[in-house]
Amino acid sequence: MLSLCRAASLRLKGVKVKPGLVTYGSPIVNLTKGGLISLGENCVLCSSSRANFAGVNHPVILALLRPGATLEIGDDTGISGGSFCAARSVKIGKGCLIGANALVTDCDFHALKPEGRRHNSNPEDVGCEPVVIEDNVWLGANVTVLKGVRIGRDTVVAAGSVVTKSLPEGVLAAGAPAKVIRELKER
Repeated sequence: MLSLCRAASLRLKGVKVKPGLVTYGSPIVNLTKGGLISLGENCVLCSSSRANFAGVNHPVILALLRPGATLEIGDDTGISGGSFCAARSVKIGKGCLIGANALVTDCDFHALKPEGRRHNSNPEDVGCEPVVIEDNVWLGANVTVLKGVRIGRDTVVAAGSVVTKSLPEGVLAAGAPAKVIRELKER
């Protein structure tokens, strides 16, 4: 029943929610003018450590940072305390597992040049490039995915990794920066 109430609350905030959403705790949502946040069928948003024993450090965060930005999460995707920040576009495929406290962002948040770094709001100065995570990807706990990355379907990214460059489909990747460790034979 709580999930139905939370789905209704998300819809009132302007989030496009398909049927079957399950929530544990309340996610944090920031929707901008002309922006779109969409959740596919049967998504699970786990914002509470009571529902994930790996330890969720904060609620799921679904944030658009600029007007017109998009954040799309595919059907049957489960998220545990993850943060998704889109200044332009973040797209998560179907059947993905997003481990506790993962961060996925399509921008640097602050400009690299020192002048005005703290208060800069120009998207060109903060380096924005779309992120795409294809179907059936598993991001382990505390994974960070940075701007411009595409992760191929069926790929697994080990806990604590920092993904700075695109990864092919069907591999295990790990490290900071993440590198392919091996192909996953059984897909």
